[in-house]
Amino acid sequence: MSEGATDFLSPEARARAAELDLLDRQIEGFCAHLATVRNLSANTVRAYRRDLEAFREWAGREGVRPLSISHRELRSYLSELARAGYSSRTVNRHLSALRGLYRWMSRAGVCDGAAVAAVASPKVARALPATMSDAEADRLLATCDGGDPTSLRDRAFLELLYATGARVSEVAGLRVSDVDVPRAQVRLFGKGSKERIVPVYASALGWATRYLDGARPELAARARRASDALFLSTRGNPMSADALRTVFERRVDQAGLDPRLTPHAMRHTYATELLGGGADLRSVQELLGHESLSTTQVYTHLSVERLRDAAARAHPRA
Repeated sequence: MSEGATDFLSPEARARAAELDLLDRQIEGFCAHLATVRNLSANTVRAYRRDLEAFREWAGREGVRPLSISHRELRSYLSELARAGYSSRTVNRHLSALRGLYRWMSRAGVCDGAAVAAVASPKVARALPATMSDAEADRLLATCDGGDPTSLRDRAFLELLYATGARVSEVAGLRVSDVDVPRAQVRLFGKGSKERIVPVYASALGWATRYLDGARPELAARARRASDALFLSTRGNPMSADALRTVFERRVDQAGLDPRLTPHAMRHTYATELLGGGADLRSVQELLGHESLSTTQVYTHLSVERLRDAAARAHPRA
């Protein structure tokens, strides 16, 4: 709000307008911090910005002074989100964005973030992640049985997705040099551009090699400009995460599988199979690129019977 526009406002209204203007600048600064210092992806930064701007609009509409917000006012905001039909998980995401912003502002001496930090998160029922059976995975892979470049590309994509437990965004970011065939491993860049090395079994490497040696050069020859991206479209352009999701959805449909399956189902399956096969939780955490062990622990519920059997075999008093 311009300086002249506040001349006829009450002192309280002027203070509120000043805080809203300052909040706008702080949101911009915080999002820049997320992008440059924490190195979060553009999609993640956009999500933060969207949630924080929603809060800013609410504060302006409700006449709340955002930099001196009370615990009660914040609970009112979260209640409005719930009344609007947002799930507890989404409300938690909004609250997490606010905690990050107010923590950042508090460190800079802009305001006291105690009220935001003290608000409890809504309880979220933890749903078990969707997984695929071996038979379903085989049916999905079998849809790419052709020898044409598109079939070989899609088979290599699905095989690497299944063999590494990678996020689809990580697969989209792969470069040719990230696939190390002699060492049987792939280099992935996860959230925050954190690098991790994941071993790959022989059959998946075989399909990746067939694609690299035969199909990819043919696809690359159709491009107007050269690219080192691993997966190329039929026009030779690098494939985005959305494009790879479309490939996955098309193959799921061809296989006659549940249309709700997503590329993440293969990641869930990968983790569950590792734990069921006896891998320790810390190793699975590293392979998945999880920051927190608690994120990985959800997969233990999917293989509880296998773990119970392993404990019965291994424990001396079992």
